[in-house]
Amino acid sequence: MAKWTPTHEAPEPLEGPVVATVTGGTIIWFVLFLVQLPFYGWFDDHGHLWWLWTCAAGAGLGLIGVWYVRGRDAALKRAATAEPGAGPEPGAAPQ
Repeated sequence: MAKWTPTHEAPEPLEGPVVATVTGGTIIWFVLFLVQLPFYGWFDDHGHLWWLWTCAAGAGLGLIGVWYVRGRDAALKRAATAEPGAGPEPGAAPQ
């Protein structure tokens, strides 16, 4: 079996408001959890309790995601200010 080699370079990674996106998603999961909480008994009776816990897990994992992307954003900004004019290389992991 021959080794596959790409025929063109990979595109630059897209950067955007990552912290705001993850924070917004976390808030949505938490609101969905709160909205479903009064219907706990109905979900339990009909075997759909996992919906409630899925929203709770999404909110909890979202908090970890917010912590991660805030640290990543801070590391990218530190790397950009450490060498003026030469920002971090695209795709490079923050040190």
